[in-house]
Amino acid sequence: MYRPKKLMRLGVVGLAAALVLGACGEDGGDNGDTGTQESPTAEPKGDGVLTFGTLLPATGDLAFLGPPEFAGVTLAVQDINAAGGVLGKDVVQVKGDSGDGTPDIAGAQVDKLLAADSDVIVGAASSGVSITVIDKITGAGVVQFSPANTAAGFDTDQIDPNRLYFRTAPSDYLQGEILANEVIEDGFDNVAIMGRQDFYGEGLAERTRDVLEEKGGTVGEFILYNKDATTFTAEINKIAAAKPEAIVLVSFAETTTIIPQLIAKGLGPDDVQLYFVDGNLSNYPDENFNLEGVKGTAPASATPDPDFEALLKKTPPMKKNDALTYGPESYDAVIISALAAIAAGDDSGEAVGANIVDVTREGTKCTTFEECKTLLEDGEDIDYDGKSGPADMTDTGSLAAGTYGVYEYGANNTYEQIDTVSGLVPPSE
Repeated sequence: MYRPKKLMRLGVVGLAAALVLGACGEDGGDNGDTGTQESPTAEPKGDGVLTFGTLLPATGDLAFLGPPEFAGVTLAVQDINAAGGVLGKDVVQVKGDSGDGTPDIAGAQVDKLLAADSDVIVGAASSGVSITVIDKITGAGVVQFSPANTAAGFDTDQIDPNRLYFRTAPSDYLQGEILANEVIEDGFDNVAIMGRQDFYGEGLAERTRDVLEEKGGTVGEFILYNKDATTFTAEINKIAAAKPEAIVLVSFAETTTIIPQLIAKGLGPDDVQLYFVDGNLSNYPDENFNLEGVKGTAPASATPDPDFEALLKKTPPMKKNDALTYGPESYDAVIISALAAIAAGDDSGEAVGANIVDVTREGTKCTTFEECKTLLEDGEDIDYDGKSGPADMTDTGSLAAGTYGVYEYGANNTYEQIDTVSGLVPPSE
């Protein structure tokens, strides 16, 4: 049974990563599937060109996450090719749209990306979408590398027996702990939780509830709603009856429907404290309601790079009010995959996947593609730290430690970071 660990503030991120790395080998020391580079002299199985397919949200409830994710991939491809590419050739990008599962377009988009000879598919953003296509992608010998999947359920061999699934977003086991701690620290006891009923929403809502109760809080109402619903009258009536001091809302774009209904029941931001999560933490400048004072959590860089962030904001399809959420994670997913191909001397999905974990830990530290590439070509093992922070992975392809920002909305329904919290990513139960 997992016992919550004491969370660490930003200044000890390096220590958190180091502590976890000492434990990582306990599960995977004998497993040849990860942690060991393939010999560059082995007969390559790839076609010589490392191709990235992007299964990211251009449409659907998570479309607000699409611009920074697409931009992150684009910047990474540009940096890789500017530094000479991978194995002597430029890498290639093929774009696809993940949607959000309603309607289901991800499967057909994966078929398109596989037909384009993708070796790595970056995406999906939605954990619920990823779980529907993971077998198709990894079963084809292709790496699936999500920059935004946070569902704790991915950390099991049963989800991906092919061992070709990876992510640069920390598990919701950590987000749920950080969010619950924020609620407790803010002094709220009677809390209502309202979350979408899917692979992502259930896990994060339940983890937040469990930590709140472990910390002595009361969850007066816990509701999982149909993710395809268009009205939430029954759910909000139940929350109103519980008379909560605070409400945690685990949702996507349906937030814009839920907030006015909460306001109508006297449960809006002017009445109770609201908390958002990464799935709905976005700027809402065009909405008629007021979010001032609402707080939220989302993955953040442990070591923000202002120059990179400025460049990301200028990269299409980014627009003025777009947030940067998961842009750095998308960049890192591409860079890590490219470095893994160089380590393997092979651009095939299987070869890339066999080297991804190894290039993120237990080697010579490096922070840019060009620097890491040079080290690899000189025969050195590397430990890549990226734009989203330390990228050290466990043997299941998830981050060993993570960093979250705590955000608060001000005027014009835009949010700013007010705190940073880092911690070990505990294993799912």
